[in-house]
Amino acid sequence: MQSAAVLWHVSLLVPDNRRALALGLVGLARVGPILLFSMISGVAADALNRRTLMIVTQSWMALLAAVLAILTLRGLHAVWPIYVLTSVSAGAAAFDLPARQALVPSLVPRDHLPNAISLNTIALQIASVAGPALGGLMIASMNVGWVYAVNAISFLFVIAALIAMKGQGATHLAGTGRERGELTVAAAVDGLRFVFRSPLIRSTMLLDFFATFFSSATALLPIFAQDVLHVGARGYGWLFAAPAAGALLASAVMVRAVDAIEHRGRVLIASVLVYGLATIVFGVSTIFWVTFLALATTGAADTVSMVFRNLIRQLETPDHMRGRMIGVNMVFFMGGPQLGELEAGLVANWLGPIVSVVSGGIGCLLTTGWIGAVTPELRRYGESPESPKLP
Repeated sequence: MQSAAVLWHVSLLVPDNRRALALGLVGLARVGPILLFSMISGVAADALNRRTLMIVTQSWMALLAAVLAILTLRGLHAVWPIYVLTSVSAGAAAFDLPARQALVPSLVPRDHLPNAISLNTIALQIASVAGPALGGLMIASMNVGWVYAVNAISFLFVIAALIAMKGQGATHLAGTGRERGELTVAAAVDGLRFVFRSPLIRSTMLLDFFATFFSSATALLPIFAQDVLHVGARGYGWLFAAPAAGALLASAVMVRAVDAIEHRGRVLIASVLVYGLATIVFGVSTIFWVTFLALATTGAADTVSMVFRNLIRQLETPDHMRGRMIGVNMVFFMGGPQLGELEAGLVANWLGPIVSVVSGGIGCLLTTGWIGAVTPELRRYGESPESPKLP
């Protein structure tokens, strides 16, 4: 809800001739802290109790959302406070994400990890469908500040769930020294060395980065909703939710099918190619439902890709290194879309939103083909009759 609200709010506070650039700067405000804290946050997730770390970060993000709600409801007319609060919140999220993702494998038996990742994706996508759609309705009927207020309240449920997870979050702390992942520069270097010496992990991260960098069209959705499709705030909410709707359907299929799918590497590459093609269709469409279906297809393709990317990384990474791996990966899978939003805004400001989206889809296709061609380990992944075991 807040992601959709921030973009819409910014689009209302700046002149029309600066909207594309202003929307792109939202991505820059989010990616800066990610690039700054990604390595140290990954080390923190390996050196500290992951559950406790999440309680701290979730509380901090709740406070920031509440501040943004209060400022907006009192009549915010400048855009810079939105950028500042968005950036600080992204800093907290940079520490939250490695701890959260690294915690998942310790909550379920190893054999159930593929299904756990798929179920986790379903939970995320249900929220991603309902959130923007409800946010669009709220924006259309009341002050956008109420969206921020609801977001602040939502963190209380997360904190309550974490408090209920007694005894979790510390299984990776059994070792000592480098095996434990102390808060040192050497521990961070170990994480980088591990990631870039693994062709499978490295290639999945590159796929993630280039696909989202070139095909990050979300930042331009307010322009398409207002100027191309003329559907207003309600239509914008549905368009923002369309990728999540497609992702939800794909997740439901993946829960039952993920264990049976062979040639997982090839399926991963194919899903990213579909993502790029659907982005091109979105860019050229002038019909609401065609645009909606194209965006839904991007969500479905990205979900298939995400499940296999996450599965490969979790299976190929030992528990004491998992936080650092996710910290490095955060630069790719969060930095890609945020930098992509800035790139999309700059190109849209120069050549128009349609050229920005279509060229991004083409860039996604080209880079995906290149990564698949130079990484035979990825193409062959899953061809063996025996599945890899979680370290």
